[in-house]
Amino acid sequence: MTRSVPRQGDAPDEPAQPAEDRRHRNRRRALTLIIIVLLIGVPAGYLVISANQSRDSGKDKEAKYSATGLTAGWPSRVQRRIYQVPIPVPSGKVAYYETNNWRTSRLYVQFQTPDANLDVFLKSMGVGRDALEEGDITISARDQKVTGWDLSGPGPWYGLVHGQENPAPTHDVVVNLSDPANPFVYVVSRTVP
Repeated sequence: MTRSVPRQGDAPDEPAQPAEDRRHRNRRRALTLIIIVLLIGVPAGYLVISANQSRDSGKDKEAKYSATGLTAGWPSRVQRRIYQVPIPVPSGKVAYYETNNWRTSRLYVQFQTPDANLDVFLKSMGVGRDALEEGDITISARDQKVTGWDLSGPGPWYGLVHGQENPAPTHDVVVNLSDPANPFVYVVSRTVP
């Protein structure tokens, strides 16, 4: 059995508060509604926007890493630094592709550059133009197949292998001098993690 508690009356020395009029009550309710919408709606909207941006970012990364074959554009600065492939500026028709597995990581790069920049590129690798051997296609058939390169077209073709001790990458370089003023360079940089 529950006992009801008697209602406490107003203090005798305090004046009674006037009843709330309709306009004041509606204004208070509207203000309460606005506060609730702001406290719940703004964070909820932020979460929806953030989730969509995150999902879009994941789609971009998925497209980038599911690519097979060469991707037009420059490899990132980090990739160029890790694989030690200093593409000279200016260069055109730049494309790259990176593969990674447990044993070997490879960066495939192609670019066309002015003749003077070929010397700059080779020098930055620590070799000179005299290291290039005519007719030496140093990029394996397997690597050519991965990228879709056809290194049997009109030449002359020159190649070199720039071997370095681990963990520094080894470079297979092939240069097509069919346009001597703007040679086309193909590079496979291999590194063992």
